[in-house]
Amino acid sequence: MDSAPFNRREFLAGSAGALIALPGLARGADAQVLTRVDTALGAFTIAVDPYVAPATVANYLAYVDGGYLDGGAVYRLVTMANQPPETPYKIEVVQWGMNLPDGKAPPFAPIPHETTRDTGLKHLDGTVSMARSTPGSAASEFFICIGDQPELDFGGRRNPDGQGFAAFGRVVKGREVVFQLHRRAQAQQMLAQPIPVRQVRRVLA
Repeated sequence: MDSAPFNRREFLAGSAGALIALPGLARGADAQVLTRVDTALGAFTIAVDPYVAPATVANYLAYVDGGYLDGGAVYRLVTMANQPPETPYKIEVVQWGMNLPDGKAPPFAPIPHETTRDTGLKHLDGTVSMARSTPGSAASEFFICIGDQPELDFGGRRNPDGQGFAAFGRVVKGREVVFQLHRRAQAQQMLAQPIPVRQVRRVLA
């Protein structure tokens, strides 16, 4: 989340009990797609709704269905403690995905930026969203909000462009695993030894 040149592994440009329901994900269970993310510390389930954020959800499911997230990693953990003191708008997130090396292109082209203004979603506790640098650069990397993060919404101040980030789902099961992952944070945001993501698959429940 800094304004350095685009680095696919970096999180955002610009410098999780019961989950709160996300607006716009109320079309019912029939509309939702569930995916299970198996990590070395346990599994969590993400619910997405193709009707709410169609381009972003289609992109995520293409990575899931193609097996591209198998062998990925949780590789960046952002906490209040490991952001520079001068950071004006601090956040807390768990970032994960393919964890591609710098300069390596993702298997699919980056997607149009679906803002929270367009979808009605918010970066609430447990929200899953897209990592990006500039608008329209998101592809194979994702993050999960730890606590509410309104500065990541459209008009938020974490990113100088004010476009926010593309929320598209929420963690509905295994939230304790997400917390466990976040507790592995170190002094530096990028983990020296990323935590393996073993497999990501669609599930029925």
